[in-house]
Amino acid sequence: MAVTNGTKVTPATQALPLGARIAIPIILGLAVMATWEFLVRYLAIPKYVLPAPSLIAEAFWDDFPSLMGSLWVTLSVTLSAFLIALVLGVAVAIVFVQSRLFEVSLFPYAVVLQVTPIVSIAPLVLIWVGLDHLERALLILATIVAFFPILSNTTLGLKSVDHNLQNLLDLYHATRWQRLKELQFPSALPYLLGGMKISGGLALIGAVVAEFVAGSGTGTGLAWRIIEAGNRLNIPRMFAALMLLSFLGIAIFFSLSALEYLLLHKWHESAVGREN
Repeated sequence: MAVTNGTKVTPATQALPLGARIAIPIILGLAVMATWEFLVRYLAIPKYVLPAPSLIAEAFWDDFPSLMGSLWVTLSVTLSAFLIALVLGVAVAIVFVQSRLFEVSLFPYAVVLQVTPIVSIAPLVLIWVGLDHLERALLILATIVAFFPILSNTTLGLKSVDHNLQNLLDLYHATRWQRLKELQFPSALPYLLGGMKISGGLALIGAVVAEFVAGSGTGTGLAWRIIEAGNRLNIPRMFAALMLLSFLGIAIFFSLSALEYLLLHKWHESAVGREN
């Protein structure tokens, strides 16, 4: 037990090594899979109710080319929607901060888009876009879902600027562009990155839900693979597609977490390691 500035620091409060932080979740996951395999075999649960992990792995191997093709379709929609939501969210947030009138006028409508269930507006979007452009409809729906977290977090970050620093820039007669570039945007960056981690997962959810609503005409996304496998009672294949979706969501989250660390670890309190 260490003592620093009169405060006792126990090993439980100290940061775990990187290797341990990677190994512990993997070991736990393997233990859960082993328990799952054992219980399914011991209780003789039918595979159409709950398949064993070994059957899921076999289904994944047998359908590897088609599942990976579907993964690419879903991933392309997700990333495209995320990037569009990122650009639009940051741009609108900047406009909101620069003009209180625009914020008061438009922010409630952004909230309406956020709280409206995507399932309820998906049929309308499909009709408006046209059945010949279903991929475009998926992109619009996923963008709507991913847009609000970036807008909300960036707006909050742009407003969360130290007033003393704002007064300092006033003394130097800084322009709006200088104020935005040198003060507001760096201050908002942690908020933006936090919103991006939320938005990345929501973009994936939006893409999947849109595929569910649109049906078979959307091509070969993972959501349609899940529907198809369920209709055929091919539950191991359904689980394989579900796990691919989970891994995709995890990959998106950790990629954005790595970006957050790269941009913040040298200067922001949320990422700088403690000296004691």
